[in-house]
Amino acid sequence: MNHWPFIIAAYAIGLGGPALFLLQSLLAMRKAEAEAEAIRRR
Repeated sequence: MNHWPFIIAAYAIGLGGPALFLLQSLLAMRKAEAEAEAIRRR
């Protein structure tokens, strides 16, 4: 039995999940900073 597909899937989940979380949090941070700046300018 070849184990490489499972190893590749584990790395994809282990690296892809946190990468997606990082991207989502960066986008949320940029949105929050833009909203805070708009409030500050009022």
